[in-house]
Amino acid sequence: MSLLDLYTSCQLCPRNCKADRQHGQTGFCHMPADLKVARAALHMWEEPCISGKAGSGAVFFSGCSVGCVFCQNHAIAAGQSGKRISIERLADIFLELQIKGANNINLVTPEHYAPSIALALAMAKAMGLHLPIICNCSGYSSLTALRILSDHVDVWLPDFKYYSPELSRKYSHAPDYFTVACQALQFMYEQAGDPVFDDNGIIQKGIIVRHLTLPGCMEDSRKVIHYLHEIYGDKIYISIMNQFTPVSELLSDYPELNHTISASDYDALVDYAIDIGVENGFIQEGETAKESFIPPFDNEGV
Repeated sequence: MSLLDLYTSCQLCPRNCKADRQHGQTGFCHMPADLKVARAALHMWEEPCISGKAGSGAVFFSGCSVGCVFCQNHAIAAGQSGKRISIERLADIFLELQIKGANNINLVTPEHYAPSIALALAMAKAMGLHLPIICNCSGYSSLTALRILSDHVDVWLPDFKYYSPELSRKYSHAPDYFTVACQALQFMYEQAGDPVFDDNGIIQKGIIVRHLTLPGCMEDSRKVIHYLHEIYGDKIYISIMNQFTPVSELLSDYPELNHTISASDYDALVDYAIDIGVENGFIQEGETAKESFIPPFDNEGV
């Protein structure tokens, strides 16, 4: 059985929809087995230890197995943007980003394409790819997909969106999000271990967990941060993000989310993290909640 056979009766994400993506069906992720990429370019807006001065070699894959109602990348998450490419072309894209000076290869929402990406990475490494590989994922990840990618991934960059099953059901149609994310993060830590940085402060190995604060959900955010620190301490980095950007056409049914995070709420959450002892972390300053921070998904580099 080849890796690509996993697209038949697909169970690469926790939805386990069993779509025959190999033969053109689409499941919850909206994607058949054919690779679809919306952008491949140097990305300057990640955490400092990822982007650095040169930028992260970000490859944005179309489709998503979470489907958050507030997604700021909804054009690609729903599969509306992107270009279909071969596995061989993806391997070339990785090498082209390396030539451009990228600090790393940053796989953005890759899980539903895990078999194809693993094959492309193997090809690219055989042709000289030597950059750290980052898996920039939702946290709502199956162990099947993570195991496929783990032979190639050096740095895990998962989201950890929710503690409450009520919130994860309401906003991501995933009442099991917390359980799945806990299992996924444990797997990532066992694979990557403690963080390692090069002489320029660029991460080479380890885990950075992102938590996006949502309007009106500060108590849930505190529970997420408390859990992460209680279980992993300073063995991981926690990135507390204030960049929630309302997307009006998606939020008509969720008026409580139709505004940004207040500075006072965000500052209080950061103070909470400091008070419980979080030392390895990242915070965002300034006006990050702007649509101008969302890259254009115009097939650049594809």
